[in-house]
Order: sequence, then structure tokens, then C-alpha cells
Amino acid sequence: MKVLVPIKRVIDYNVKARVKADNSDVDLTNVKMAMNPFCEIAVEEAIRLKEAGTASEVIAVSIGEKACQEQLRTALALGADKAIHIETDAKLESLHVAKLLAKLVEQESPELVILGKQSIDSDNNQTGQMLAALTKRPQGTFASKVEIADGKAVVTREVDGGLQTVALNLPAVVTTDLRLNEPRYASLPNIMKAKRKPLDVIAADTLGVDLAPRVELVCVAEPAKREAGIVVESVEELVNKLKTEAKVIS
Repeated sequence: MKVLVPIKRVIDYNVKARVKADNSDVDLTNVKMAMNPFCEIAVEEAIRLKEAGTASEVIAVSIGEKACQEQLRTALALGADKAIHIETDAKLESLHVAKLLAKLVEQESPELVILGKQSIDSDNNQTGQMLAALTKRPQGTFASKVEIADGKAVVTREVDGGLQTVALNLPAVVTTDLRLNEPRYASLPNIMKAKRKPLDVIAADTLGVDLAPRVELVCVAEPAKREAGIVVESVEELVNKLKTEAKVIS
């Protein structure tokens, strides 16, 4: 079974994002970048499927500028067999990414596409669902457990009311939630081996996808700073302030 794992290059989650002075976008100058945390979970799950003998090949793919190859090399060091970089400098939206991935799915014919449920930068939570629709594959989103058996993917999903288990006929699309697994760290020998693993580069404009923007970014602003709290002397004073100042009770 071939598994395709899309990954995204994002600001490292330990870094505080800064807004450009003209409020046009997030400032990425000299900012540490990393693999999206949910994508790390997807890579880990694919590698576990391979280690269990369920998957025969794990292919990592990333879409974006040349710097994305750094995260692809990380995926190779973690255990992916091959990497594909769809190169473009265009500012991509979820639909663009889904359409490009759909073209790659058509070429590679993976039995399972497993990707993070969302990225921590745009936070859209759309690409997996769009990809499933475009490729006409069943989908299991927000997965906290994945089992492959008898040509089906049994996915335990995290929903508002608890857990839901669905059985998907392969080929399928699965998006990962936080509790699916704990990603491993790449060892130094594997980092060195990753440099010799194949990494193919495909120009995005050769895939026949219209990358014209459909959404206009009007402004980016930091959240309003929270005001300092106060200490009240009694319950009566607290209730009075909630009524007269906060106006959250009547």
C-alpha cells in the first residue's frame, strides 16, 4: 500500500508571529520555520503503518517555494521513502493546494492520503476535505486512531459529542488530530541518510491548475491587548462590576 503525506512549511510554533508594519501580512523575515505540527503527526502515522507492514511506501509532498525542501528532508529523515516538491512562489489558498494534490494523487495512485487536519498559520481546516471531494474518495477527518484491514481504513474521529468510528473503503483520505500519536525525533544517522533519498521537483504550472487568487487579503492585525485585571474586596463589589461595567449579568 502506497501512502501519500502532504506536509506544510509554517512558522515554528515556539515563535511569536509578528505583523508587518504596513499590516499587509505576517512578517517572515529571519523567522524560524518548521513542519506544521499536524503534518508531523501525519508523517508519524504513515511511518508506523510502514513499520507494521501495512504500507509499502511513504511519499512526502510539499507545495511552495524552494525552502519547502528543508521540511521534506525532515520527513525523509523521519522515515519517508521519497519526497516530491511541487514548486511555486504563488500565495496558495486551500483550494489551490487541494487541486495540486489531486493532480499528484492521479499520478501516484496512493491507496491512502494522510494529512494534518489544519495548519497552524492559516488555520483553515479545509484542504483534506477538498482533496477528498476532488478525488471522489471517502474521508475520515480529525482521526485519533487509524487501523487498516481487509481493504478498509477504520478511523476513530474526535467529534463534539465524543468519538465516532467510521469504516472507509480504500483508497481514502484521512486527516489527523492531536491525539493520534506522538511524533518521533529524527536521529543523526537518519538525517544523513535522508540527503541521499530521492526528492523530485515538479513545477506547479505544469500540472494545469489555475493558481489565480480567489480571496483578497485586506489587512492583518495583532489581537487587541488585554487590559489588566483588578482585585475586588468583596462578592458584592464583584457582582456590582459585572452588572455595571462588564454588563454580563443583569
